[in-house]
Amino acid sequence: MALNDAPLGKSSEYPDRYNPDLLFPVPREENRRRIGLNDGRWPWFGEDLWQAWEVSWLRADGVPAVAWAEIRFPAASPNIIESKSLKLYLNSLNQAVFSSPDQVADVITRDLSSGSGAAVQVTMRSVDEGAMAEGRPQGYELIDGETVDDVTYDYAPESLSAFGESVSESLCSHLLKSNCPVTGQPDWATVMIRYTGPKLDRRGLLRYIVSFRQKQDFHEHCVETLFTDIMARCKPEVLMVCARYTRRGGLDINPWRSTNPEDGSGARLIRQ
Repeated sequence: MALNDAPLGKSSEYPDRYNPDLLFPVPREENRRRIGLNDGRWPWFGEDLWQAWEVSWLRADGVPAVAWAEIRFPAASPNIIESKSLKLYLNSLNQAVFSSPDQVADVITRDLSSGSGAAVQVTMRSVDEGAMAEGRPQGYELIDGETVDDVTYDYAPESLSAFGESVSESLCSHLLKSNCPVTGQPDWATVMIRYTGPKLDRRGLLRYIVSFRQKQDFHEHCVETLFTDIMARCKPEVLMVCARYTRRGGLDINPWRSTNPEDGSGARLIRQ
């Protein structure tokens, strides 16, 4: 199926019956070819953490139940799931009867694993649990105050450079913005970069992040572009890139890519 067949950007009737066929897979392969990964391999570990805040179903007695879900797609999955299709799918559960949150999680796990082509992890969370939010990621230095004399809003990987002896730093910016490739709607994120290697030029890094401002791409593709550009132009020995995107339509998407399989996306941020 072509991306223009996806429900994104179109008027949709919200379903009143459970329907896993609403899920719309989008292959990762085309984007990875665009960033020079043509052999079916990639230089990272990672996952896409989705937080779904509008999950509901019916208990056996007909009373509604609500929860929120953490959904983890492995970066090695052949497909991502288009976000509006996931929202429609989750809404198709609203009038379905389930015996427990675990049963709901099992159904979502089965359907998303089938759609993405890999094993997805789903954890249901009670709304009483909450999810503590941070303003700035702990342990990261904010670079947004750096002066940039020649700001550009057109994708500019040539802005990146690094020099000198190897250092270890954790840097972040609240200024990542890209646009949905289907609707053109803005997507906002805090990007976190942790690395060991030649010292990144912070002004150039901020210029590069700002240059995504008119770029049209999915969240996952933006993070993979960030990772491959920094790796190619700055040659770090160790690198982790994560973007925690703001919530839209009851979902937020938080991809991370790293040379270390033990890394993760960190804590929820205040804009989510």
